[in-house]
Amino acid sequence: MQTLCLKISDETLRDGEQQAGVFFSYANKKNLAHLIAKAGVESIVIMPAMCETEESALQALISEGLGSIIISATMMGQKYIDQAVACGVKRLTLFHAVSDRLLFLRDPQIRQSPDFKGKTIDDGIPQAVINTIRQNALNKILENLRYATREAGLTVYFAAEDASRADFDYLVECIRSFEPYVDHFMVCDTVGTLSPEKTYIWINDLRQCTNEARLAVHFHNDLGMALENTLQAIIAGASMVSGTFLGIGERAGNVALEQVLNGLRVRFGIEVEGIDYDAIAHVTEYMEQLGVRPAPPYSRASQRSESGIHVNSFLYDRKSYSDLPYHDLEVWFGKGSGASNFQYLFENLLQRPQPRERYEKMRSCIKSLAIQHERSFTAQEVLELFEQGVFDE
Repeated sequence: MQTLCLKISDETLRDGEQQAGVFFSYANKKNLAHLIAKAGVESIVIMPAMCETEESALQALISEGLGSIIISATMMGQKYIDQAVACGVKRLTLFHAVSDRLLFLRDPQIRQSPDFKGKTIDDGIPQAVINTIRQNALNKILENLRYATREAGLTVYFAAEDASRADFDYLVECIRSFEPYVDHFMVCDTVGTLSPEKTYIWINDLRQCTNEARLAVHFHNDLGMALENTLQAIIAGASMVSGTFLGIGERAGNVALEQVLNGLRVRFGIEVEGIDYDAIAHVTEYMEQLGVRPAPPYSRASQRSESGIHVNSFLYDRKSYSDLPYHDLEVWFGKGSGASNFQYLFENLLQRPQPRERYEKMRSCIKSLAIQHERSFTAQEVLELFEQGVFDE
């Protein structure tokens, strides 16, 4: 059996829990983290900025001896980096969009300009504007990478959100620019648009154009091809894989790590160094006992979204987090939701707009309820809570 030095980054407790309806209690999250650690993964990712319970869980796991493999998923901004440092992490993953679609949607200057109100990247945006938003993002990311590595002294991974829909030359520029600061540059197929054939060529071309930069892959399963795409990326030279156990995650989920690891073993006779293959089953069995399952591709369940970042993007661009023409968003509510979830429900679905401050109050309330009851809430349940006056208390 051939062995392969391949880093395995587990996102079960972060991206996996973003699947609408999935909630890991504090105790279950800690139990899962220890089981995942025994499987031999290189890192376990948690996002402390999501809420206080996530921050507490991260600190607890570090105190329980998992500090060497815990990574903080961190948004751009010095305060988020400082928060991760205060929690005791030594490594973090900074993430930022790199596709023109998401960059246009989130650029501060674009959002404030009346010339672009109500527009998306599909509305004939001048190339000069596109070049500007690309450079703005590049500058912002470099500023944060320098702070995280030089000032905070952290080991940093960079996750390029929506990389599979990014301009190839711009993506190459990002890889080259960030390489002095990052352990791995992670290319994300955020909305699951890749195919196996395209994946191999894409990863191979990126490595050739960047002097074989260290690439990680983080693929989603919207088209049901995340596993094969990931295997093709490994064959093409990717040296790190990010995924979740059972393949849980937003929409149709992430690549299933147990499938990647056993797929390499069975199909290619390759075992990944450091992995305890017997311990993998303990992770998946525990999750199955909790009733956790991924949403099948193309199913109604795969059209649900609970993350505030994603729902906020849907408000302004239907293609922001889905490349499927028939995708019909079903908004859910939980500890990862934002005021935008309530805005989408009341303005887009019910045509009953509320003041912005009320959306903020409902967001805070639903986070508390989700943590208290250890669950997520459907739109119908939230509407019932609204009618009962729960959000006015």
